[in-house]
Amino acid sequence: MPEGDTIHRAAAVLRSALVGRPLTRVDLPRLPRPWPAVGAEITGVEARGKHLLIATSDGLIVHTHQMMTGSWHLYAPGERWRKSPRAARVVLAVHGTVAVCFASPVVEVLDASGLARHRALRQLGPDLCDPGADIDEAVARLERLSTTDRTIGETLLDQRIACGVGNVYRCDVLFLHGIHPATPVGDVPAGERRALLSTAADLLRRNLGPASSRTTVAGGPDGSLWVYGRGGHPCRRCRTPVSSGHLGEQARLVYWCPTCQPAAAPGTAPVAAADPDTGIDARGG
Repeated sequence: MPEGDTIHRAAAVLRSALVGRPLTRVDLPRLPRPWPAVGAEITGVEARGKHLLIATSDGLIVHTHQMMTGSWHLYAPGERWRKSPRAARVVLAVHGTVAVCFASPVVEVLDASGLARHRALRQLGPDLCDPGADIDEAVARLERLSTTDRTIGETLLDQRIACGVGNVYRCDVLFLHGIHPATPVGDVPAGERRALLSTAADLLRRNLGPASSRTTVAGGPDGSLWVYGRGGHPCRRCRTPVSSGHLGEQARLVYWCPTCQPAAAPGTAPVAAADPDTGIDARGG
């Protein structure tokens, strides 16, 4: 699943190509009308965490969430698409540009009242990609929404607490703070919880440019990840082989260095070992 910074970068590209231009084609296969009308102007493109919203002058909003499979592409008119047209879930064309969303599991058209009532969007915590994100609010949500025995690794992925963090940032932020992902929230000091969210916000914002996600900081290997996706490879700090396993009810893959992130004492939850044949999930999210 794309991280929040990836969706913000996609929104910036779409915004530059589409906003202020009238629609010349609208196709939303398998989605009932109403659709934005041909001739309506695209008035805004916004990322909220991992959600993307495209607003039009006729009062409608196209909402997508890419999950693990979706992606937005831009093409020149007549250019061959890099994916099958059968996988297209949204086609929005303006003069000179065709925007296509492929294979997104979540596609819907909302009006203003539907947007205001949308449960998933209403529940989102502060967007850590936003320079004005309220870290105090995120900390308060963490205290309110996460039980003390829930793991910190699961908690960092809860978009109701703070949105934008995916598996890449979850793993590498915990590495940077020396915290094992299966540590219960109650065993993480309050100041450290805040620091985790602040570090995640800082790294997400650093990666809002066109480059691929990187979670390294000063003193680290430039442009590369610390532990995510590196199961079995030597830790970039101590050379201990990086461990991987499945954590929580959703059994998401998690990576950590057993030396730099030692398991906390008896309250630490178990992490199921990763299948060596499928233990690397390069897509993240």
